[in-house]
Amino acid sequence: MNRPLEGIRVLDLTQAYSGPFCTMQLADMGAEVIKIEAPIGDQTRGWGPIKNNYSGYYAYVNRNKKGMVLNLKTEEGKQILRELIAKADIICENFKVGTFAKLGFPYEELKRINPRIIYGSISGFGITGPFSSRPAYDIIAQAMSGMIDVTGFPDQPGVKIGPSIGDNYSGAYLCLGILMALYQREKTGEGCRLDVAMVDTLFSVMENFVVAYTIGGEIPKRNGNVDPAIAPFATFHAKDGDFAMGCGTDKMWGILCGIMNTPQYIEDPRFKYNDDRCKNFKALEEIVNNWSTQHTVAEIDGILEKAGIPVGPINNIKQIAESEQIAARNMLWKVYDPGIKEEVRLPGCPIKIQGVEDNIQKAAPLLGEDTDAIMKDVLGYSDDQIKKMHDANACG
Repeated sequence: MNRPLEGIRVLDLTQAYSGPFCTMQLADMGAEVIKIEAPIGDQTRGWGPIKNNYSGYYAYVNRNKKGMVLNLKTEEGKQILRELIAKADIICENFKVGTFAKLGFPYEELKRINPRIIYGSISGFGITGPFSSRPAYDIIAQAMSGMIDVTGFPDQPGVKIGPSIGDNYSGAYLCLGILMALYQREKTGEGCRLDVAMVDTLFSVMENFVVAYTIGGEIPKRNGNVDPAIAPFATFHAKDGDFAMGCGTDKMWGILCGIMNTPQYIEDPRFKYNDDRCKNFKALEEIVNNWSTQHTVAEIDGILEKAGIPVGPINNIKQIAESEQIAARNMLWKVYDPGIKEEVRLPGCPIKIQGVEDNIQKAAPLLGEDTDAIMKDVLGYSDDQIKKMHDANACG
């Protein structure tokens, strides 16, 4: 079966993580993604891990793409981009708001060149609002969205969530928006403008923290690994490490009490119902830890899993990467990377489509690897025209 986006052409002018993560998903699903870089290259080419003087970060988030260098400070480079826009379905960028327009490519111009073009952008704060002109990275979005303030333990300062989820979620949302726009275009024949802001994105996934304020009138506090609305729903101690448990119903609490040989707590008014257990979590935590510290993580995992209570060990990256589950789901893809000069394993795509090949088709491009081929195959340039563009410093 063909990949679902085969035949769709994407011009990818993004860099860092949020935009490339979006276009990576489109590329994984078969779109022809042309990554257009400035002559100095995407900033992630210098981000670690570095192996053989090449970025593993760049290799991950730019797989399955073609690579082209355009100098948009030259009129010739801009002309090449205009010609590509006329032949594209989608264009993505994550410049500081206003930068692409200053280069001569406001949405009105893109629409004039190609009325069917779908133009997607990611920025810290979106194209409207008082902060629209401010630059941002993920840590800024996590800070200003309220995410850092509710992450961590009550007696310590707030902390950034480890992965760059502001970038990741925003890239995923833009990808979703692009797919919606493609469907709409099938009906109307027209493209549209998509605007995703990282702060909007993180604010939208703050779930109970937002409604605790807007409906409950409370400013939520940090709770560490404890869910403030469900109990026992947290991490606990075992003899040889820690584990996570999600005891999400009163029925599960009764089962857990039976396993812990503490049936007296099933009807205890402090713990009988979920709201009671949340209010008395400190006492509840002590009861669970008194039982769990008598067993290993593996023993607890086996006991609770058999009883139907969601449970799992707290894995480090090596443990999850080398696990049978990741292997069974094909969530590490192998590809020979010409920059790193060896076969590497990269995180796979979590969207599995029956009948569609589940692997990397092409390693991330070397800087400008496909520039000449794109001008020849997509734009129909002759060898002489390509040489003139190189001589004009328009491409590389």
